[in-house]
Amino acid sequence: MFNNLLLDIDAGTIDWSRAQFALTAIYHWLFVPLTLGLAVIMGIVETIYYRTKEQFWKDAAVFWQKLFGINFAMGVATGIILEFEFGTNWSNYSWFVGDIFGAPLAVEGIVAFFMESTFVAVMYFGWKKVSHGFHLASTWLTGLGATISAWWILVANAWMQYPVGCAFNPDTMRNEMVSFFEVALSPFAVSKFCHTVTSAWIIGAVFCVGVCSWYMLKRREPRLSIESMKIGAAVGLVASLLAAATGHKSAQDVAAVQPMKLAAMEALYDGGNGVGLKVVEGIEVPNALSFMATNDFEGYVPGVNNILNGYTTPDGKVEPSVDEKIERGKKAIAALAAYRKGKKEGAEDTLLNKQLSILNENMPYFGYGYIRDKSEVVPPIAVNFWAFRIMVGAGCLFILFFAVVLAGAYGWPKQLWRDRSITGLPKWHYWIAIALIPLAYIASESGWLVAEFGRQPWTIQDMLPTWAAVSDLQSSSVMITFFLFLILFTTMLAVEINIMLKQIKKGPQL
Repeated sequence: MFNNLLLDIDAGTIDWSRAQFALTAIYHWLFVPLTLGLAVIMGIVETIYYRTKEQFWKDAAVFWQKLFGINFAMGVATGIILEFEFGTNWSNYSWFVGDIFGAPLAVEGIVAFFMESTFVAVMYFGWKKVSHGFHLASTWLTGLGATISAWWILVANAWMQYPVGCAFNPDTMRNEMVSFFEVALSPFAVSKFCHTVTSAWIIGAVFCVGVCSWYMLKRREPRLSIESMKIGAAVGLVASLLAAATGHKSAQDVAAVQPMKLAAMEALYDGGNGVGLKVVEGIEVPNALSFMATNDFEGYVPGVNNILNGYTTPDGKVEPSVDEKIERGKKAIAALAAYRKGKKEGAEDTLLNKQLSILNENMPYFGYGYIRDKSEVVPPIAVNFWAFRIMVGAGCLFILFFAVVLAGAYGWPKQLWRDRSITGLPKWHYWIAIALIPLAYIASESGWLVAEFGRQPWTIQDMLPTWAAVSDLQSSSVMITFFLFLILFTTMLAVEINIMLKQIKKGPQL
């Protein structure tokens, strides 16, 4: 299938298909993390109402649920378009691994999406129609449904980073699932889910504190602002610490199965033992990268040149050079072609089994057979290097920010603050809180840039490069839809921001 048709696809089609998918994913991720983050905030607020039966807490819960609902609707719309693009723009990918990739997406649609769409209706329209306990359960189940939805989508994405639980069938020319649980419970998927969801909670917390800060500056809704700020800061601080811990685990997973991504993140060309972590170029923390990757300050970390030329790990494992992998990939492709030709012509089983043996021996490097030059396996280093630092730097800032907000929201220590406005926080801190809302999104999007740019040139790590995964379309068609989506998504984002701002200005109905 792949040795003739796919390599002749117009390069413009590949570039525009990648650009269109990136556009859709970036816009979609503007909505998803706020959905996951606000789900926790509104759940906690309604839980307090359930325990106290105080009208203030019900009004506060309704307020945060309205903001959640506006954002939730936009996220659903962009998510549907994103999933359709697998069939329209990446049909060869969908055909090649659809048996595996489609399973978690199907579970997400059947279970998680129906779950959240059912309970979100109860949450909005059931205040006077169901018991307080059932309504509270519906609120938490709405957030849980959104989180489960994220789980299955991240399982699918993690499989692209670390393909497990599958086997190639030379008769159907497709990868087929052999273990659903190995795919669903992949260590890479677990780490990715935990890190992604906790980072989403940070965005929800920053948004909550930012909205409260605006009210404080306007001298409005003092109780809502103070109480919600306490909740948002507490959620944000816990989430920031968890994101740091899960990020460390994710880095170890990347080091184990995607060493080139880690090398690109650090602009590390020549690795070794006891490698330092760069703060910026020229400034580094000694031995920190080795610890981040291996939990050992003297651990071995390969660089770009080591991976390209081949290396031997301290435990004696020999990693072939990229040139060797390319040759072995070509052997796998040739053996597959010979097997299919022989089977079609009725060749003897001995000949067919010989070709299958060659194919199976070299199958781990199948995707490298389509790499034309070893330089193609090096991802964009500048993008990965700076995106990683933006993500980590912002994460460290948020830990400090939430700790200060939490202390100030409780009015402690008052002797440190001047020009206080109701709480122990100075007015300038409220402006910083508002300014940090876009930074939270930039940090989150930067994390995805590292995840996806760091995987290049692979659609599926070591198995399928991007140019062998796209649909055979006219580049002009993809280009037109790219700009149509750009206009559509930008309009949707502008509409959401406008509605959200109006709702915030209107405030809760206390």
